[in-house]
Amino acid sequence: MKRLSRLSAIALAAMMATTAIPAFTPPAEAATLSGGFDVGPGGFQGNFNPLAATAGFTWLSIYFEPLVAYDDKLQKVVGVLASSYEVSDDQKTYTFKLADAKWHDGKSFTAKDAKFTIELAMNAKTGSVLAARLKPVSAVEAPDDHTLVVKLSAPSASILDTMTKVMMLPEHALATIPADQLAKSTWWSTSPIGTGPFKFTKYVADQYVELAANIEYRGGKPALERVINRYFADPAAAIAALRSGEIQFTYVDSNDVPTFKDDKSFKVIEGNSFVVNYLGFNHDSPIWKDVRLRQAVMYAINRDAIIKSLYGGAATPANCAYIADRLVPKDIEAYAYDPQKAKELLKEAGWDEINGAKPITLLTYYTTPLATNVLAAVQAMLAQVGINVVPRAVDAPTYNSIVLKADADISQFQMVYAGLQNGPDAGSINPGLNEKQIPPAGPNVVRARMPDLTSALDAALAETDASKRDARYQQVCKVMNTELPWATLWVANRYGVVSTKVKDFVWTPAPGGGPYQANPQQWSIAE
Repeated sequence: MKRLSRLSAIALAAMMATTAIPAFTPPAEAATLSGGFDVGPGGFQGNFNPLAATAGFTWLSIYFEPLVAYDDKLQKVVGVLASSYEVSDDQKTYTFKLADAKWHDGKSFTAKDAKFTIELAMNAKTGSVLAARLKPVSAVEAPDDHTLVVKLSAPSASILDTMTKVMMLPEHALATIPADQLAKSTWWSTSPIGTGPFKFTKYVADQYVELAANIEYRGGKPALERVINRYFADPAAAIAALRSGEIQFTYVDSNDVPTFKDDKSFKVIEGNSFVVNYLGFNHDSPIWKDVRLRQAVMYAINRDAIIKSLYGGAATPANCAYIADRLVPKDIEAYAYDPQKAKELLKEAGWDEINGAKPITLLTYYTTPLATNVLAAVQAMLAQVGINVVPRAVDAPTYNSIVLKADADISQFQMVYAGLQNGPDAGSINPGLNEKQIPPAGPNVVRARMPDLTSALDAALAETDASKRDARYQQVCKVMNTELPWATLWVANRYGVVSTKVKDFVWTPAPGGGPYQANPQQWSIAE
């Protein structure tokens, strides 16, 4: 515990450290809201392509829109560019009736655009991270300008969840760009057009992105004139800018929250992250083949102490991908902290001969001070039982370039510290664990090849009877808990802080930043 207390002090010091803020002069208009929309796990700095984005939708959804999205409570799927939708009795045909909407250049949004977008998202050559999730789609049809029909080869209870992540794109602007060149096109950062309440106007590299009100927006003229997304080198710089009034919103870590709780100038927004954090074992590495070694990692980490000391109690231990009672069987192993048992398991499995004290690269894209201290604690705890991990933190694009390669270099990530969406739809974890999603087919970056787990996931995804789905996912949880594709850690709460000058502002700590029903056209700011 002394070690953790010291780490907590380090985290506090990092939180309070002053950090230089990039030179920036905000527009003179009072009706301008500036924020650190890409700070933290919900952000994805510099990536303006929604096909390739694994985060950043808090920002992207201000000017791009999907057909459907979750409401702001993340409880139900509602129409956005689709005014309504119907599902056939066999649950293999989804028919969307489209709203009257226009692109930012004045051209009409039609079902042909929606068909074009979904087919782009299904094509891995475009760099789409959604291709694996859209595998069940067998055909997309546009019988008229206001009707889109999506047909599935087999029922998939998670297809609507996937559709919330497909941001509509203009065929007339992108059709001439070859699919394999789309991901690197400059269009995304120079002249993108969407259908949302704000229009892209300017990007200053590594400084900010500026959007202007779309006065012809179908939902009414936005209350704000501009919305600006500021980029920051680290969260401490964003917090300093928030306190100085340069921005009015940013994501914060749990250990930042106490400094805002009693300040009437700010409102703290808290919610479930719907992201499970884990230490992922690279199953292509020979050192993790024996399940006893993976069990030893679980027993070696004092998750309760880390949650209490570093997260301030704002996280829940996870023993599979889920923490919701309805998804977790009563009889699974709790993996309570037991370093002596960890040592015994390592000895039984022959750890000294398999790897011993050789360094193991632990790769992560989490770069916040909190994450740094969490990894320091994990490193110290594993070292106590004889496992020598060396954390390496990189930005998200670098992480993806390493782990998503078909011929990935095992030595660069024998383990990962990462997070995966585990809700609102329980099927969200499938791409990260199903054997059929191993790169380049999908984002199963740990290369888990577990037939029982794949079978359980497939059965859960195919279960269209809502009354039976929870039991299916309990089986997924049970297999994960036994076979340990990951050392699951916790599901943490997430926090945003907004100035009380901002009115009608909606922010939800959604996985990847959303999208969800935020109604940015209603946001306003007092002078």
